[in-house]
Amino acid sequence: MQAVFFDMDGLLVDSERVWLRIETEVMARLGAEWTPEHQVHLVGGSMERTVDYMLAVSGAAVPPETVREWMVTGMVSRLTAGVHVMPGASELLDGLRAEGVPVGLVTSSLKEIADAVLKSVGRDRFDVVVTADDVTRTKPDPEPYLTAARLLGVQPVRCVVLEDSPNGVAAATAAGCAVVAVPSLLPIEPAAGRLVVPSLTEVGVADLRDLLPS
Repeated sequence: MQAVFFDMDGLLVDSERVWLRIETEVMARLGAEWTPEHQVHLVGGSMERTVDYMLAVSGAAVPPETVREWMVTGMVSRLTAGVHVMPGASELLDGLRAEGVPVGLVTSSLKEIADAVLKSVGRDRFDVVVTADDVTRTKPDPEPYLTAARLLGVQPVRCVVLEDSPNGVAAATAAGCAVVAVPSLLPIEPAAGRLVVPSLTEVGVADLRDLLPS
């Protein structure tokens, strides 16, 4: 096992509730309502996709860059105040660090939002961080995970990815990585090279190694 890559929103930290709150506030400014059902459409997606969807749902004549700024400002403000690390995430991170396994954070969120999360979680716990600002195509494209592997000088086929969304799982699988999925808002089915668990408390470093081809 040459490296392990963590997704951020919904996997490393419990930020989906923060996203829902900020999206609801922004949609109110656009004169429309927002529901958890709307949010489901955006799990694991990019900021551009979120903004386009919100403008389509609301029908508001507001520039996309304005909505983007409202979203980023709101998220950074809430996340800087502190985030809740998902159960088992810190323990797994510590276990990987103790065994000398390189660890990366790979997220579809913007760098500003990732930086706000890392202030609480600890930037020094990750050997590499890849955000939406570092790639041309975000998840479900494999580029984010291929970029992280390239930066660490490792082979994707010898890496394990931890994800919570179908988009993230698709990106990791397309990159050639093994996957541990912890479904959040959308179901994820087991598959070859993929372990589906209800929580990161269910897996340890040995379980990650077992997913890789011998």
